[in-house]
Amino acid sequence: MWTKLAHIILKHRTILVIVLALVTAFMGYHAKDVKYSFRLAEIVPHEDPDNVYFREFKKQFGEDGNIIAVGVRDSSIYKVDNFRNFGYLCKALGELPGVVNVLGLPNLKKLEKNTKAKKFELQPIFPDYPEDQDVLDSLLNGAASLQFYSGQLINKENGATLILVTLDNDILDTEDRIDLMWDVVDVGEEFEKQTDIKLHYSGLPYARSVNMRTVKKELNLFLILSIVVTGIILFLFFRSFKAVIFPLIIIGVIVVWVVGTLSLFGFEITILTGLIPPIIVVIGIPNSVYMLNKYHQEYAKHGNQMRALSTIIRKIGIVTLITNFTTAVGFLVLLSTDITILREFGIVAGINILATFFVSIILIPAVYSYVSPPSSRHLKHLEFKFLNAFLSLLDDLVHKQKTLVFITTTVIVVVCIFGMLKIQSNSYLIDDLPEDSPMIQDLRFFEKNFSGIMPLEVVVDTGRKKGVQNIRNLQKIDEFEAFLDSCTYISQPVSVVSFIKAANQAYYNHLPQFYTIPSGRDRTFILRYLSEDSDEDGISQAFVDSIGQKVRISLKVADIGSVKMDSLINDVIQPRMDQIFGDTKMEAKITGTTPLFIKGNKFLIDNLLTSMVIAFIIIALIMVILFRNFRMIVISLIPNMIPLIITAGIMGYFSIPLKPSTAIIFSIAFGISVDDSIHFLAKYRQELFAQKFSVPIAVSYSLKETGASMIYTSIILFFGFVIFAASEFGGTIALGVLTSLTLLFAMLTNLIVLPALLLRFDTGKRNQNAHPLIEKYPEFYDEGEDEEIDLEQIKVDSRNS
Repeated sequence: MWTKLAHIILKHRTILVIVLALVTAFMGYHAKDVKYSFRLAEIVPHEDPDNVYFREFKKQFGEDGNIIAVGVRDSSIYKVDNFRNFGYLCKALGELPGVVNVLGLPNLKKLEKNTKAKKFELQPIFPDYPEDQDVLDSLLNGAASLQFYSGQLINKENGATLILVTLDNDILDTEDRIDLMWDVVDVGEEFEKQTDIKLHYSGLPYARSVNMRTVKKELNLFLILSIVVTGIILFLFFRSFKAVIFPLIIIGVIVVWVVGTLSLFGFEITILTGLIPPIIVVIGIPNSVYMLNKYHQEYAKHGNQMRALSTIIRKIGIVTLITNFTTAVGFLVLLSTDITILREFGIVAGINILATFFVSIILIPAVYSYVSPPSSRHLKHLEFKFLNAFLSLLDDLVHKQKTLVFITTTVIVVVCIFGMLKIQSNSYLIDDLPEDSPMIQDLRFFEKNFSGIMPLEVVVDTGRKKGVQNIRNLQKIDEFEAFLDSCTYISQPVSVVSFIKAANQAYYNHLPQFYTIPSGRDRTFILRYLSEDSDEDGISQAFVDSIGQKVRISLKVADIGSVKMDSLINDVIQPRMDQIFGDTKMEAKITGTTPLFIKGNKFLIDNLLTSMVIAFIIIALIMVILFRNFRMIVISLIPNMIPLIITAGIMGYFSIPLKPSTAIIFSIAFGISVDDSIHFLAKYRQELFAQKFSVPIAVSYSLKETGASMIYTSIILFFGFVIFAASEFGGTIALGVLTSLTLLFAMLTNLIVLPALLLRFDTGKRNQNAHPLIEKYPEFYDEGEDEEIDLEQIKVDSRNS
């Protein structure tokens, strides 16, 4: 089969190159239509009950993650001129397209009772901006006495205040959100220039926009770095510009295919799918390395270019196909998850890794058939003294120090298992940024002064229509809100109860001690607020459903990490909530972006770990099909499990948490690292037949021939993944560094532990009547059979091309 394929590829190489060019042009045409994703990734399955409930909540009460907070803590803000500019800032923010509401100290309103109309009216606290400091101070004191705003917009202890900018829901998931964010920042910077007062920004829309801008910048950076790094390494290995340019052309073709695939499938560029092009550059190059190394080895033997090119296809075609398939498995297993963003990442990466094989197996022989054969200078790497000396050292080590290898490996594995047990799973809503980054510093500002900015919601179902007007229900909700207000990391709650208490305070001339649930005597008049036209800002609609049965309690919480957040919600809030409402007909449920994030984080990690197990099973089955020998299967898998254990141990000892960006490492790295085992074992099986089943000789020959390619590819993979350490995101840094280390460890285990295992446990005996799949291919033809290949036909076609 592979001999015939070699003839077809070399005979019809011009046509095949044209076909690939046309396919690439087709993919490039569709690639222009691909778009970046501006939607918040849905991690929890669409049909999950909590996700369904949250969607119903947003339909009923509106979006909970559509607010940008602009904060300031500077006493000079309360000077006449600066306060006026602060008011102009609020006005300018409100005029931006896409902003539906701005709430800040300069435009605050308070309830005033209209005794004639028997209703409350909302009146501005600052009808105009005073020119006199004493007048301004008096108005500010009046604003500070309004308990409703205390802890929400004003920190009475240190004078910090903030502006809440509500965005139009229609632009949250579009590119317009990015433009709006920078418009907000531009307006803020103008205020800073005029007043020399620093502003702080936070909120989910702002964080998502800043992250997306960084992602777009980094995607281009990583693609350029991956090309430059792999190009330099290829040149250092092969000392030939052709060995750099042609492999990079192949990778360039696949990168175009990746973007075209995204467009054809209707996928968008996310933080994950955006990593595929640089990953493809890194993973795809080893194909070229193995093929070029084999080409140079064969040409050095006999000096026949076409025969050497034919041998590339025949000798390592099946193994390269299998290794590409196992690598693709590491990505394709993500299809087993119920998470859209992972499924898209897995299918696009998996398909194009497989495509890399077909492009490589066609273009490498085809392109090199058109250029001059390698010169002696290009073949010098075959006699690289340092590399040959290193491989000889490894050969001596595995032959003479097998026991030392096994003891050392066992000690390392045991130590790393203890480290692995220390791993904790933890992630943050605004994750992976360094502590000194402006966004994290601004986030800390809001957590310190206002208990946080992340949305948390509670819905209380009173059990009947107009249940919100029942005084006992209101008192229960007030009791629960008092508990929430006492919790660390949580802001003062806002609900219809807050407005009723504010109405009671307004009824008693804004005296702070009357910020309470109204007594029975006053209740009838004050509760009329809910239905009168004084609710011009739509307060009731935002916090009470249309039939007055459900009440929304809105909170802001610090971004304390999924572990603490889970404990806060399930071990602190939920038990107290059950206790307060347990003896009533009322039911309360926690929802919002924050709790859904916690559930999504757990779900994501569980899915990634499951996908790793599936990848292990599939690759083990591939080994069964290839070798049909239980001992060989175990021997092949052990060297590839050890690096995963070592990496997990490092994570535990260095307190690197298990989160989506680190959990994904294991299935990907396992799929890549097993390639070296397959290459080595394929060569080992070949040498066993050639050396009359002498295991020591077969191991030595295999180590010396495949060892160089394994080292070359591992170095490329190491430096290719380590470029992600240049990211601003901690998760991407961890992905790059840990994957690089895992693949480096895998190289060492496949060069040392695998040969040692073969020497100790493989007898070399084979059942003459049982032939594993891998032995049925020309990979195992001996040199005599090579002479039967019709090279003359290829040569004739070469001259006619």
